[in-house]
Amino acid sequence: MPAKSGSITLHTGRIIGEGQPCYVIAEIGINHNGSLEIAKKLIDEAVAAKADAVKFQKRTPEICVPKDQWEIMRDTPWGRMSYIDYKRKTEFGIAEYAAIDQYCKKLGIDWFVSPWDVPSVDFMEQFNTVIYKLASASLTDLALIGRILETGRPLMLSTGMSTMKEIEEALSFVHQYDAGYPVFVAHSTSAYPCKPEELNLKMIQTLKQKFPGMPVGYSGHETGLATTVGAVAMGATFVERHFTLDRAMWGSDHAASVEPQGLQRLVRDIRDVETAAGDGVKKVYESELAPMKRLRVNISKEYHEVFNAKA
Repeated sequence: MPAKSGSITLHTGRIIGEGQPCYVIAEIGINHNGSLEIAKKLIDEAVAAKADAVKFQKRTPEICVPKDQWEIMRDTPWGRMSYIDYKRKTEFGIAEYAAIDQYCKKLGIDWFVSPWDVPSVDFMEQFNTVIYKLASASLTDLALIGRILETGRPLMLSTGMSTMKEIEEALSFVHQYDAGYPVFVAHSTSAYPCKPEELNLKMIQTLKQKFPGMPVGYSGHETGLATTVGAVAMGATFVERHFTLDRAMWGSDHAASVEPQGLQRLVRDIRDVETAAGDGVKKVYESELAPMKRLRVNISKEYHEVFNAKA
């Protein structure tokens, strides 16, 4: 539940909020391409990079794929098939998620999903995941939000492709259900990949000011790492980036994803920025004492000699 400090404690003990280390989410999404083996390799790499969590996506294809697209034929790694069959093939079921649940517990990393429809929430309630993430496309889906609220699990709202009014309405819906409901907000721009001039990272501060006490983070779809690190420097309490084994792999999200070495650098740089931020209290460090003695005394002596000579 929300703490007075504006943080939320997950049932695994990790805390997301002000004054806490940034919670780094490696979004696997559908980059497993329907393979449990690939999913486990991605989890391994996320653990090696010291990410805090991995995230997947869960859909009911018959609900999420428009009916007029079902029979459109598509070339896939499994041959030519209808679009609905392709979406079914890449969707994990009970056996895969049970294996993922056990694997993440064994490795000590949090995991959760973005459910895209109500039956997917019902399905996921078989597992004790730490959060539900609402994709930007679902921000106005009050039926889906309502079903998530019934679970009582913390809710992370992504705000891409949304107006401030829509963000306010979604949060108002959450707070009408429960004024103290554990909810996070992630600034995002839903372009894949997103151009730097459309990232608008100052929105992180805008959301913090608009919703004081609520953990605010960043869900990025850009190429490169610097801007995500910049989001943390600007106050993001959690960050999320799409993650893949290889950006050249077949699939819609790989090209805008971070590879394993990139994820390692991202986590490392985020931790360096957090360490470098300090406490804002001016002090003279022990490492400065020798330079201060050497430089200040000499400069001061030279100044006085010149000053006295002129006098």
